[in-house]
Amino acid sequence: MSVKIGISPISWQNDDLPDLTAAYTMEQALSEAREIGYTGVERGRRMPSDTEGLGRYLTENGLFLCGGWCSGNLLINDVKTEIEAVRQQVEQFVALRAPCIVYAECSNTVQGNIAVPVNDRPRFSRDDVRAYGAKLSELAKWMADQGMTLAYHHHMGSFIESEDDVNALMEGSIPEVKLLFDTGHLLFGGADVMRVLDRWATRVHHVHFKDIRPEVVKDIRENRKSFLDAVIAGAFTVPGDGCIDFQAVTDKLRAMDYSGWIVVEAEQDPAKAPPYEYSKLGYEHILKVCKAAGLAIDTSRPKA
Repeated sequence: MSVKIGISPISWQNDDLPDLTAAYTMEQALSEAREIGYTGVERGRRMPSDTEGLGRYLTENGLFLCGGWCSGNLLINDVKTEIEAVRQQVEQFVALRAPCIVYAECSNTVQGNIAVPVNDRPRFSRDDVRAYGAKLSELAKWMADQGMTLAYHHHMGSFIESEDDVNALMEGSIPEVKLLFDTGHLLFGGADVMRVLDRWATRVHHVHFKDIRPEVVKDIRENRKSFLDAVIAGAFTVPGDGCIDFQAVTDKLRAMDYSGWIVVEAEQDPAKAPPYEYSKLGYEHILKVCKAAGLAIDTSRPKA
């Protein structure tokens, strides 16, 4: 059993705050990620959009496609309409052998609106979340039939943010709906990180190692600032630079025989946190905790 270590290019190329990372190119992101030791990247918007071009681009950079964001609109779409909306990405990810699609409901999220406090996110009743889970189950089953896994991303500013939200969604959906387990979003959202991992171990398919700076999170909450304000202020950081016990998380991953990707996703202001320096810090921390947990790391790369 082994894991692979990937990274999101968001530290170099932030799609939500492009001005923040205007001095960096995607080519620099991939080159530096590979140099550090990462063997995969999640898809970024500034990569080639066609399947052949994206596959060639990643292979030339010695990196696998280890997932990618999908903005869901299932709350306002019927399942048939949503299937057609995501079909192209599903087909592309199947062709490129990605481990999953990182799906998150975005039709009513406030995560991209700097004028709205993250505290004012949409909130649904437990019954409404479970009803959404039933609808999501249809989409996940269709994806599974195509050979692709739907990994749901609980996210700050969305209606699936808290531990109760995650529990209700998992309870209301079939096993084909997998969980993207994101440490940073869970803790920012007030969850007990280890309790969520213990409870939903069998549903975890993809893992984001994201740390937080609790003093920044406290300021964002108390002063009613937005999710984007949190990113700019440095609420998130790489594993080993914040307060999360990644050794405990990794020990649990080893105990549950996790063999997927561990992905660093730690968007912040590169002027305060140089991407290469921090991405290397995160990578080395993962190596350390995996070694202590007895979790082997697959360092293979795609062949041209």
